[in-house]
Amino acid sequence: MLKRLLLFFLVATVIQADDRPSIILIMTDDQGWGQVGYNNHPVLKTPNLDAMAKNGLRFDRFYAGAPVCSPTRASVLTGRTNMRTGVSTHGYALRLQEKSIATALKKAGYATGHFGKWHLNALRGPGIPILGDDLWSPGAFGFETWLTVTNFFDIDPYMSRNGKFEDFKGDSSEVIVRESLKFIAKAAKDKKPFLAVIWDGSPHYPFIAKNEDKKAFAHLDPMSQSLHGELVAFDRSVGALRKGLRDLNIADNTIIWFCSDNGGLEVKPESVCGLRGKKGDFFEGGIRVPGIIEWPAKIKPRVTQVPAVTMDIFPTIADLVDLPKDSMLDIIDGISLKDLMFGSDAKRTKAIPFAMGKKGALIDNDYKLLSVKKGKFELYNLADDHSEANDLSNSKPEVFTKMKKEFLTLQASIEQSQNGKDYPEGKVNPQPKRGFWKDDARYKDYIEDFNSRLKR
Repeated sequence: MLKRLLLFFLVATVIQADDRPSIILIMTDDQGWGQVGYNNHPVLKTPNLDAMAKNGLRFDRFYAGAPVCSPTRASVLTGRTNMRTGVSTHGYALRLQEKSIATALKKAGYATGHFGKWHLNALRGPGIPILGDDLWSPGAFGFETWLTVTNFFDIDPYMSRNGKFEDFKGDSSEVIVRESLKFIAKAAKDKKPFLAVIWDGSPHYPFIAKNEDKKAFAHLDPMSQSLHGELVAFDRSVGALRKGLRDLNIADNTIIWFCSDNGGLEVKPESVCGLRGKKGDFFEGGIRVPGIIEWPAKIKPRVTQVPAVTMDIFPTIADLVDLPKDSMLDIIDGISLKDLMFGSDAKRTKAIPFAMGKKGALIDNDYKLLSVKKGKFELYNLADDHSEANDLSNSKPEVFTKMKKEFLTLQASIEQSQNGKDYPEGKVNPQPKRGFWKDDARYKDYIEDFNSRLKR
């Protein structure tokens, strides 16, 4: 009898594991909220992203965790605002004391892979392959497989596969999707759920696109032609990814979560579709980004106005696959969007915090408090004021006072996190110094080769 019960338990466990969704997290680099076809961009067509949006949950108010790249990446992996994690701005290292979504899913039996830009190991400058002994590589944060560069990358990328350097030919978006599909196919063959994090290098400056991808934009200036051409190639790679999942017969139970790492750049036609600000700003143009979740087996197509943020990704996945509570640190800034994914449009129950230094913002559904400089705050109603032109700090004193108090409380909490109070050690362990890769002695043997490649 005991043997039968044990056998039943094992079979039930396998069935439960097989039912768990696989997860793909896609993030572009500097793609603005307006730079998708479904947001009525005047010249850019994104048929594959449009198809995702039509088939899934499309966010009209999705936010990057910060207005620049590394901090947002930290928020994806941890569910926490970047200032808690050591990534105060671009090019800082994610603390090894942080708990990551990849580590949690790996422990739960998922295959884990990272493909593309990393930018969480304290190196600045153009993207270069990561050394195998880098203590802050993707492998340190739970990724069993990684094909990665430190920062942005373009056509014919030179990348590191678990520390071994490889040369690739072709558009960078298509390269990392092609390589990620090999990883996905192996996981499917092994009947394992997987986490594939695909962090693209497009459309980050210096904008290098194939001639055929620039043809539709011949009337624009050369820089804008290449930027939009990069997005054409990225969209095509999304189509290849979705087709690959269908060919493997795993599309229905695979979650694809797409967004950008920060707001748009100053290009023509404008990248932010009438929003105020751009990359680097806490105005909407700097933090509101395109966002879609596609999960054919579970999500019914619709558009939501409920605000969501990259910090919600880890808590949502943890909720969906029932990860242990200790998979995350106790202080989490995101929330689970499980109910929202399954049809609820209830208001958000927790305000979204943004912080870089003493500046930042707080979004509580329609209202947004903005810290513009030390001691000065502004208040906007985003439902009525798309361009953040009407400061309500004087006309809505109760809302303003409440949100300002909450923001200052958040800042105090962040200061505790910065001092290591969230970690069992009660302190922050030593971190690598932020710097340019060309000044890092570990890369001295590669500098001449890298420089020649960067000039191609």
